[in-house]
Amino acid sequence: MSPKTLWQSNSAFAFALAIGTIGGGLFTWLGLPLSWMLGSMTACGLAAILRLPIAGSRRARPPMSAIIGAMLGTQFGPDAVAGIVHWWPALIGLAIYLLIAATLCYFYLVRIVKLDPVTGYFSAMPGGLIDMVLLGAERGGNERTIALMHSSRIFLVVFSLPPLLSLVTGIDAGTRAAAYRPLDGLVAIDAAWFVFAIAAGVLLGRLMRLPAPYLIGPMLASAILHWMNITAFIVPSAVIAIAQIVLGTTVGCRFVGTAPRYILRILLTSAGSTLILLVVALCMAFALQYVLDIPIEGIFLAFSPGGLAEMSLVALALNLEVSFVTLCHISRIAMVVLGASFVARFHTSRD
Repeated sequence: MSPKTLWQSNSAFAFALAIGTIGGGLFTWLGLPLSWMLGSMTACGLAAILRLPIAGSRRARPPMSAIIGAMLGTQFGPDAVAGIVHWWPALIGLAIYLLIAATLCYFYLVRIVKLDPVTGYFSAMPGGLIDMVLLGAERGGNERTIALMHSSRIFLVVFSLPPLLSLVTGIDAGTRAAAYRPLDGLVAIDAAWFVFAIAAGVLLGRLMRLPAPYLIGPMLASAILHWMNITAFIVPSAVIAIAQIVLGTTVGCRFVGTAPRYILRILLTSAGSTLILLVVALCMAFALQYVLDIPIEGIFLAFSPGGLAEMSLVALALNLEVSFVTLCHISRIAMVVLGASFVARFHTSRD
């Protein structure tokens, strides 16, 4: 990439972040839940439709994922780790959920929407965006459609979760926000451990070739530090807000360069599959509340088909069973990637 192109790309991303910050500030002023993420996501999505000179940045997500991973690790203290052994019914329920929901989405996208089978299959799988795009492209699927379908799913899930949680469970998402943590609450020694968790975690994630290494690696490093009582650092609210802005901005910027009419068609199509995924998730949440010592809103969020980083950050922002939600979403992505690869290879071998 030439210096001129690099400067233009960085300028476009900086402009997107400015728009996202304004959107987040507006949503915060209006008193809306998840204001920084929803506001930045909405503002940048509208900017993309209006064809303003904005762009996302692949280089911004890894360091932000590392910061989010270290933040999530703070939730895995001794009590949370001890509770993991009682969460096995959720993993069984998660496998059942994926089988039912993905099958229904596949038939909706192929039989009703009329996508080709490969594109419909990898668009229906509620897994990681990059994983599904790569697997789908390898097998002849429409890479652009798969990418936009998953981007739209994440956009719609994040946007609809606060009102859905209020409607279904009766909780007010606006009142569930985590308590404000001042920036000066992170003293020098805690800040040093925070940075260490990020650096060591990234190295660990890459050496172990973990899925989402920039997020899961720092999360494991931070969790170990907290579980061993080496540190008890708590990430300030300002850092969480910045993470929401960057993630919201990158989600909104995924629609850049796409014709507004095509964006609308993809959003409408994705709305159908997202509705299927959320309805099945809600049914599983109602069923599992009788066998898990987790509130129904926590189970619903754990089964909601958003991105790993986005859903974990939603749980952190709304103070909803963070360790449980994060573990379920890591398990979901692993199950989808392994299952999607197996089924695709099975069909390829039959052909």
